[in-house]
Amino acid sequence: MRQAARSLFGRRARLRWVHLILGGALAMPYVLVGSVIIGPATGSTNVFGSLPLQLASFGVGLPLAAVTSVFPLTRPLEAAAARWLCGVDADRLAFGAARTRGEKGRTAGWFTLHLGFGGIIAGMSLAVPPFAAVLILLPVFAGLGGTRLGMPEVFGHAWALALAPVAGAAMLVALAGCAAGSGALLARWAPALLGPSPEGLLAAAEARAADLAVRNRLARELHDSVGHALSAVTLQASAARRVLDSDPEFVREALAAIEDTTRRTVGELDAVLGVLREGGAPGTAPAPTLAADLDGLLRRTRAGGQRVTATVDADPESLPPLLSREGYRIVQEGLSNALKHAGDRVAVDVRIAVTGGGLEITVENPVTGPASSRPGGGHGLRGIADRVRLLGGTMTAGPVAGSAAESASGPAGETWRLHVRLPMKGPA
Repeated sequence: MRQAARSLFGRRARLRWVHLILGGALAMPYVLVGSVIIGPATGSTNVFGSLPLQLASFGVGLPLAAVTSVFPLTRPLEAAAARWLCGVDADRLAFGAARTRGEKGRTAGWFTLHLGFGGIIAGMSLAVPPFAAVLILLPVFAGLGGTRLGMPEVFGHAWALALAPVAGAAMLVALAGCAAGSGALLARWAPALLGPSPEGLLAAAEARAADLAVRNRLARELHDSVGHALSAVTLQASAARRVLDSDPEFVREALAAIEDTTRRTVGELDAVLGVLREGGAPGTAPAPTLAADLDGLLRRTRAGGQRVTATVDADPESLPPLLSREGYRIVQEGLSNALKHAGDRVAVDVRIAVTGGGLEITVENPVTGPASSRPGGGHGLRGIADRVRLLGGTMTAGPVAGSAAESASGPAGETWRLHVRLPMKGPA
């Protein structure tokens, strides 16, 4: 019993009733226009004095309402009303303007239903409560004044007067039931008529995927740039501290390299954070390339005392911009990996070549044992793998036997090799 009362008179039912009353208010201008058409067509001068003519005016006004629903604000406003008054979840509604023919048709259907149900419930809400109140109070007035207030002759009987309050209460309950049922139907139909279309869902999914792709790329840029800078600065500061008293010239070079590295990294960090704050395109972030920045990268790495041998059998200027940019990040991360896990006492060999229509990058360093491994990291190789996959290339990373780096530094067991091959033309 309590559940039935809540479904008819609870907060949700009352809000849906308000939603229907608003629909009836919106229907009034269309009913007035319909009366202007029905009056001359029927030769009547008092359309609102006849219930059939009122219903005819209402029937003519609804198609007009469907036509005017093409205005861009119709769907956002109706979706907001359905969310707050009908209790429909926001993620099941579309709050943008209807653009496709299907979306406009479904919006027109919803608007017509809202005004249609709303007009009927609003009319009943105006007419039924006063009449029901008269029926409920009829026995009292009839007993006091001996009148039936112009009611039908049947109310002259005692049994009719006794049942009048019951009939009045039943009419109010019936009105509440009609309002609750209509509101429930509209709430059920709202997602189908005001919800996003398959095309809209696909566009939203593509927008989210594009946003995630941009954020992932920026995260890789930050990891590669900042991670390499911290590793290089740590190595340079450590080397400078060891020779502070014996080699002042090396200390000056190391401090200059630290200054240059931090300045460049802060600039890249500010640019990337600016992209995140402003929602700009990722291309607005700085993009170091092999052609413009490889020499500086090698110079700053060597300034920390690390022995880096670089062999470039390619013209970096002739590389496609995207390949040059991603190749720089791969070399940078390869050097960072060597700094973190091999230390500053080993030789690192970098080879860059264009062979067979592809760019090949190889970074090798001797494996000096677990004791030399530094804490941190773990994302660099995954970042390289993501870049290589997006460019349609291949990557291998792991210990191998025999290498140029090993022969340069003497026998030291296994060698860690990072080898990447990127096609000159491929998916990006």
